[in-house]
This record gives sequence, C-alpha cells and structure tokens, in this order.
Amino acid sequence: MSLISPACRDALQHWLDSLSALAGRSENTLNAYRGDVVEFLTFMTLHHAERHGLKALERITVSDMRAWMADQRGADVSARSLARKLSAVKSFYRWLAEREGFEPTAVLSTRAPKFTKKLPRPLAEDAARAMIDMVELQSTSDWVAARDVAVVTLLYGCGLRISEALSLTGADAPLPATLRIVGKGDKERIVPVLPAAREAVDGYLKLCPHPQAQDKALFRGVRGGPLNPRAIQGVMAKARMQLGLPSTATPHAMRHSFATHLLSAGGDLRAIQELLGHASLSTTQAYTAVDTARLMEVYNHAHPKA
Repeated sequence: MSLISPACRDALQHWLDSLSALAGRSENTLNAYRGDVVEFLTFMTLHHAERHGLKALERITVSDMRAWMADQRGADVSARSLARKLSAVKSFYRWLAEREGFEPTAVLSTRAPKFTKKLPRPLAEDAARAMIDMVELQSTSDWVAARDVAVVTLLYGCGLRISEALSLTGADAPLPATLRIVGKGDKERIVPVLPAAREAVDGYLKLCPHPQAQDKALFRGVRGGPLNPRAIQGVMAKARMQLGLPSTATPHAMRHSFATHLLSAGGDLRAIQELLGHASLSTTQAYTAVDTARLMEVYNHAHPKA
C-alpha cells in the first residue's frame, strides 16, 4: 500500500472493520475487497501522478472511472471480475461518502460491464450416486474409503459446503436428526440429516483408527490431523475421470446437485434457500434457471414439433 496515503489506508481499514463487525463478512471476502480497492486506489495515484488523500478521492470524475475500467479491460480482466471489483469500489465509496459528507455520484453511477452469469453445474441424479460409489473404490484403506464416502454423502445429502462438512467435530457425532451449521458470514442454519448420511458417518467412525474427541475434527487425515479439503477434491477428481464426468464434477457440484434435485422434485425455493444458507434468494434462484434449461433440453429433444 506504499502508493496509498495514510488517510486512505486508514479509511479502507475502518471500512473493512465495519463490514466484519456489522455485516459479518468472511475473512476471504474482506481480503478480496481489500485487494480490489487497493488496486483501484493505486491506479488513481498513478493516473494522476500524485498520492491521493481523502479530499482527492472526492474529486474523482466519470472520466477517471472510465480510464480505470479501460485499464482493467486492457489487462484482460474479465467482465465478471471487473463487475466484482467495481462493486467493491462502490461499496467503499458509499461508506466513505456518508462518513466524509461528499457526493459520490461519479463512482456510484458507473455501470458494470454486462456478462452472462455462470449457472451451477449439477450432476444428474444417477451420476451423483455413481460418484459416491466410485469414491469408495479410490482407496485401499477401508477407513479412508469410508471417510471419503461419508464426506461426499454429506455434501450431496445435506447440501453442505466442503468447509462446513470438514468443520464438524467429535461433538457432532453421532450425527443427530438435524445439524446446526455456521456458514459464510457466520450465518447459522438448521440442516436435516438423511439416514444415509448418518449411516455413512457411523461407518467411518467405526473404522477410523484415530480416537475421537469433542473438540477435534470429526474427519481426520491419514496422520490424524484435520482432513484437508484437497484430499476430497483429489479423490473426486480420480472418480470423475473413471466415470467420464466433466471437470465441473467437484465437491461443490454435489451441493449444487442437492439443490437442483430438490427443486426438480418440487422443493420450495424459499426452503431450499434456507437449507443452503443463502443470504439472498437471488442466489438460490440460479437453480431455477438450471431446472428450466434442463426442461427445455428435454422439450427440444422430445417434442415432435421442436
């Protein structure tokens, strides 16, 4: 941050602290916001050939914003990434303008580039079941195979993020009928646990050679430490190659599959939002597009007039 004035640096930190305290943003999100705003402020310093204080930030014009966006596109920053960076900059400016009492119209009126939102890539129902079966065959160690099956079953059966599944501790075993999960932004939700998921975890616990403790990770690595998510990513990569599935068949795809299959079976969108722990319904609504796309594909292939 050497190109950024102390006043701007302090303001940025105060903004990030407020997001952490009031909005419950995760550490990863805050680091991304910090990087985006620092990059923007650094550009403005170089663009004007002077280090910007807070007063100089108030004078940023529409022309300055266009220059920054042109610079980003010239550096091959995608439209999606630029929209994310602009969102962080606008959020910072909105907070700064309220605090310092200036008009941030030049920044807030800047339009984000248009881009096509990527839809979730769920697995078909038979592919999701095949993935769980194939994961079990990737290890010569019975307890490791049982562990991997238990984790992947939780991802698909409960719609957990891999970080949420691996955050479970010995205190959560044996799994109850419902789990209280703390997800992104410390948002809590209650998730029903399917009998198949409980049975998979019970099977793993019976074979696991490492003693369980209330305050220790439920899922252990080979040496007894907390299981690294890369282990599950790796075993799923091997399984998908053997099944001929695309590279999008990742641990997170099992969560997408959970939501899509619930929706296909008539699940309520609001209920699915709660089960996934989405703060906004608009995030969950991406699955309606997936379901519509699948229905249209069936229609186009099956209807005699299509």
